[in-house]
Amino acid sequence: MRLELGQGKAFNVIEDAGQSASLALGNKLVQQVLGPMKRAFVGKDEIIDLLGVCLIARENLFILGPPGTAKSALVQELGRRLDGRVFDYLLTRFTEPNELFGPFDIRKLRDGELVTNTEGMLPEADFVFLDELLNANSAILNSLLLALNERVFRRGRETRALPMLMTVGASNRLPEDDALGALFDRFLLRVHCGSVPREDLADVLVAGWKLDTERRDQTATITVSEIQQLSALIRTVDIEPIRATYVELVHRLRHAGIPISDRRAVKLQRLLAASALMCARLSADTSDLWVMRYIWDTEEQRDLLASIVQEVIQKADQKSDVARHPRSQGQDAPDPERLARDLARIDERSNVAELSATERSYLRDQLGLLSGRCQWIANQQQRQFLETRVQELWPKLGGHV
Repeated sequence: MRLELGQGKAFNVIEDAGQSASLALGNKLVQQVLGPMKRAFVGKDEIIDLLGVCLIARENLFILGPPGTAKSALVQELGRRLDGRVFDYLLTRFTEPNELFGPFDIRKLRDGELVTNTEGMLPEADFVFLDELLNANSAILNSLLLALNERVFRRGRETRALPMLMTVGASNRLPEDDALGALFDRFLLRVHCGSVPREDLADVLVAGWKLDTERRDQTATITVSEIQQLSALIRTVDIEPIRATYVELVHRLRHAGIPISDRRAVKLQRLLAASALMCARLSADTSDLWVMRYIWDTEEQRDLLASIVQEVIQKADQKSDVARHPRSQGQDAPDPERLARDLARIDERSNVAELSATERSYLRDQLGLLSGRCQWIANQQQRQFLETRVQELWPKLGGHV
């Protein structure tokens, strides 16, 4: 009996040591990969943190932004720092399946076998970047959807599992039809990439020059095997401490008009766990809910999401000894122009003659959240203008000023 007890203790010690070593990989990712990237790309900390959390969770990230805002450079820099196989491709409306998945193997085709030669192509990649993602056409769409969602490549009778850790898609627009909407849906998190503020331009120029001159010496700092070890720890993270808060948040977001399917709600738990691992924790904390800010479908939902998520994080009981993800501290001040557009959209909807009671209630909820955001505007003139617009809209929606 004593022997069995001793063996059990030894096993637990070994298991704990293995978990500690794997947690140390989270620190390595933050310090040796994400940290240097933040120093190289001024004003892109938000996107870099999301790249890290999606890499651990093995989920896909969509980056929206105009040309020239470093979308491609960010993703390609992460690819350089990852010791693995990277596939990077710019999609056009005429991209063919062979360009992504590889051509048929001519040698085997002579023997009557339809086998794809995938060497150097997407099916063999650990990390995938698809620029101008929404140029995807019907010829590649079905195979791409299966690869992104199921991590499976299927062509005819040929089926194989993909080693893909994650895919990053980038575009300067959002989907406009159902077919591309299905592709967009395969990207669990979405983030906007814009130009840096004017006051940061000098820092951007210095960092960009340094990045260009030192890039030739850049070597990979983390391996695919290490990312896989870190990802394997996700199943050991305890989500229970924030389960009730998470359920309440999902219900609240659905009520605010942000669609979250049960499937997406389940998958988002992986990102909460990944955030905990980045903070060297095996237990989720309310601060890990910061990732929920990035599940928007339209740009109009961005501020609404930020408001609701941040309110939930701030209201929850926080343990003083818990390492919180820095991203949970909140966003920068809201954009007054975007708030003005959101208020104009509510005004337009309120003028519809046959507005249902449900939609009227939904618009009132949105107006209340936007009203709270208006108070964060630093410029007094802009703040007063927006607050006046809010006061004018309340009576139109049957509310009180």
